[in-house]
Amino acid sequence: MLHDFITWILATVNGWGYPGIFILMALESTVLPVPSELVLIPAGYLAYQGQMNFGLIVLAATGGSLAGASFNYAVAMWVGRPFLERWGRYFFVRPELLHKTDAFFFRHGAISTFTGRLIPGIRHLISIPAGLTRMNPGAFAFYTCLGAGLWSLVLTLFGYFLGGNEALIQQYQHHITFGVIAFVALIIGGYWWWNKRR
Repeated sequence: MLHDFITWILATVNGWGYPGIFILMALESTVLPVPSELVLIPAGYLAYQGQMNFGLIVLAATGGSLAGASFNYAVAMWVGRPFLERWGRYFFVRPELLHKTDAFFFRHGAISTFTGRLIPGIRHLISIPAGLTRMNPGAFAFYTCLGAGLWSLVLTLFGYFLGGNEALIQQYQHHITFGVIAFVALIIGGYWWWNKRR
């Protein structure tokens, strides 16, 4: 059954091609449950087989992630912010909390956006507070692409170097996730230390 499922995933990713990767990763960057692992690991395997181009996979995935994140950002900025400013007190979101969030993202928006793209469960949502606090759009796009590009690169490399070995994919998929989380923790720790030194 596992072999048939993986074969179906590979055929689907190959059939949809780069536009499919773009669309699926855009959906993954919103709040829809489309695991990027099920898109990019098979794509990396197809690159290993020579059926897809490795660089175009990462480019399509990064572009799709930016598109989905930008949608969340725009909705949060143009709809969520006015709503919370007017009605937030009924949902325990007072103006003081919004001001504190604004101040936090003004100082730490770059590192939050970058590392948030690397943490499962958070990367889908990090663009919402960025939009609510009206983070600079250029900085938002840059750090979203940086984080999403790194995440896409890691997953695509994972599929490429495993060479389609289903047993290894099942065995080590969680290890790569924990490795990325440890990397994020290291970045945040270094950022905190740098801020303390400043």
